[in-house]
Amino acid sequence: MGELRPHKLVLPFYAVFSRHESAFEWARQRLESSGRTIACTSERFEFVQTDYYQREMGEGLLKQFWALSELADAADLPDWKLESNRWEAEFTIDNAGEPRPLNIDPGYITEAKLVLATTKDRDHRLYLRDGILAEVTTYYHRGEWRSRPWTYPDYATDLCREFLTRCRERLRQQLRAADKGK
Repeated sequence: MGELRPHKLVLPFYAVFSRHESAFEWARQRLESSGRTIACTSERFEFVQTDYYQREMGEGLLKQFWALSELADAADLPDWKLESNRWEAEFTIDNAGEPRPLNIDPGYITEAKLVLATTKDRDHRLYLRDGILAEVTTYYHRGEWRSRPWTYPDYATDLCREFLTRCRERLRQQLRAADKGK
């Protein structure tokens, strides 16, 4: 029988995209007003790796990755996704112009992987609860972030890999500091 051990805390992650500058600031304020602090951000980049979202979000999409400062329990991922879905709906009501002017995708970073939450079932995704599933989008192996066959192209970019590397190092420092405090 395997030995049960508590899961290490994770670094919460958010991918935010929109064609509206105001949407990024609104999402940041919403996240911070809920008591969380953004510690790491990627450069904002043109989200051109797919046209999947253009019909409901329009053209000229920009995307940015955020990681929070506080570590959290991975079991809370469904709550983060349900919350981000509510925020998207709230922003849509206040900023009607297209069906979905803001997309917020939560996940988390561990030393070994980036996990994203989703509501769409596929063969490689695991059901968590309350209609929320999760997938390992990219993973860290032999000193670098690597893709899976299902990894979205924007998560396979050098920009994303560099961001994840910075976040992974931050996470490792926080875990070491927590271990010393025990």
